[in-house]
Amino acid sequence: MQYDLKITGGTIVDGTGKPRYAGDVGVKDGKVAALGAAPGEAETTIDAAGRIVSPGFVDIHTHYDAQVLWDRMMTISPSHGVTTVVMGNCGFGVAPTRPGHRDLILRTLEKVEGMSLEALRAGIGADWPFESFPDYLDAVDKAGTAINVGAFVGHTPLRFYVMGEDAVKRAATDDEVAAMRRIVAEAMEAGAIGFATSHAATHHGYDGNPVPSRLSAFEEIDALVGEMAATGRGLMQATIGRTLFHGEFQKLARKHGVPISWTALLTGMSGPGSHRRHLELTQGYVDEGLSIVPQVACRPLNFDFDFDEPFPFEMRPLFKQTMTTDRDGRKAIYADPEFRAAFKEDVGDGARTPLAGWADRAVISISPADRSFEERPLAEVAAEQGRDPTDLALDLSLESDFEARFRFAILNNDEDEVADLLRDPNTVIGLSDAGAHASQLCDACYATHMLSRWVREKGTLELERAVQMLTSRPAEVFGIQDRGRLAEGMPADIVVFDPDTVGAGKLERVHDLPAGADRLVSAAAGIDAVIVNGTVVRRNGADAVADDALPGQVLRGGGAYH
Repeated sequence: MQYDLKITGGTIVDGTGKPRYAGDVGVKDGKVAALGAAPGEAETTIDAAGRIVSPGFVDIHTHYDAQVLWDRMMTISPSHGVTTVVMGNCGFGVAPTRPGHRDLILRTLEKVEGMSLEALRAGIGADWPFESFPDYLDAVDKAGTAINVGAFVGHTPLRFYVMGEDAVKRAATDDEVAAMRRIVAEAMEAGAIGFATSHAATHHGYDGNPVPSRLSAFEEIDALVGEMAATGRGLMQATIGRTLFHGEFQKLARKHGVPISWTALLTGMSGPGSHRRHLELTQGYVDEGLSIVPQVACRPLNFDFDFDEPFPFEMRPLFKQTMTTDRDGRKAIYADPEFRAAFKEDVGDGARTPLAGWADRAVISISPADRSFEERPLAEVAAEQGRDPTDLALDLSLESDFEARFRFAILNNDEDEVADLLRDPNTVIGLSDAGAHASQLCDACYATHMLSRWVREKGTLELERAVQMLTSRPAEVFGIQDRGRLAEGMPADIVVFDPDTVGAGKLERVHDLPAGADRLVSAAAGIDAVIVNGTVVRRNGADAVADDALPGQVLRGGGAYH
């Protein structure tokens, strides 16, 4: 046979932004062997008549670092056309980790990334097959994955490894920074895609402590980015905070000549229209020759939460007390009239926070006491009951032993403003958070949502541009050299989809994580086939690859070979 696989009769959108064209794709030995015209026979043929044939989607902002150790399919990303992911964003990860620090890491991930501690412990097990970052990449490589993975070396495990529990208490000494620099150099040599960190005020770890990276001085970050830069490659990914934003990014980019991608530019961050200032600053960086790229999202930032883990509100000082007590302590806090009054004032209409007026846009997602309340606006139910919405939410929570859940969009819910972010040539699509906040959100379906909402329904983006934003643009920003385009000789990462039906289904809650933990998932529509390195991993909505033949590769240094 001339080809292992041939995709016939489709319309090719190659990921570069160039106009679509009709043609076939021939695949041999995991690579694209023919494009456009592909005469000859194939062992397997996929009829793509009426379908789009594009590169596999590249998701640059995931948190599969732990999940990949028990879920080598990295569900649900492949079902939505994702063939490459980058883990370790925001400076979080599981390596390097000393055996004595394993529980510190897991308890940190539990809090900051909304992961079930029971699921983490059961999924990874007691005998971790790695300690160092090189060990970790080797362990992932050896176990195999359905899709390709790249990984940052994260600032939080790095600080824990060198400083122990002092990592959440203080700045590092010169000797500790030197030790971290050595580990960054080792990680880059092993194939880390770069260095990631966070100074976000919302990022709290175990017992309400700030995550370790938030305690780092600028000089520490500068030294670690410098160590990365000394290898001649890599990028810095950062989650912004008051002490790590535009000014600091400029200094680092100018000094070290490295690309920086920050999380996240969303609408409504500082009120209506606030995104425009950041776009203007970004254009200024481009004009100066700096690569400082904001990550944007194409979906509203929705959180589905309970008040036992009130993640959306933990950015507020008022909620510090809820993170430093136990379950019974939280119940006492929420029953206190003084707390309730302060809560209403802190995030009421007119408050200078993205949480202002949350109760007016919240939906009751789960209400064990009265199922008729479910999927109805909190304010509407409260009005019927003659009660204040905040009081109703807290009462439902206490009466149900925190089983009641609520959902609302914190940011990115003004579609006219989101369109500005998506049209801007200097942004990059990110923030899927796949693998994190499993019970609170599911944005791993962002790619199919983009194609349905922003291309087919609203016409905001041409299909060619949307595919480019999902493929070659993130690959280029993140230094992933051989993904995101369809071209002869490139690895055959391919998605075949129906432009008339592609989309993301409604969110559903399932209990399929280790230890029976729950998560939100979204079924993909209109995805006919997902191909990774020439192997069909999904076909007509179902997994199509043997467990012992997973084709994903660890992209060391942004490439399949190191």
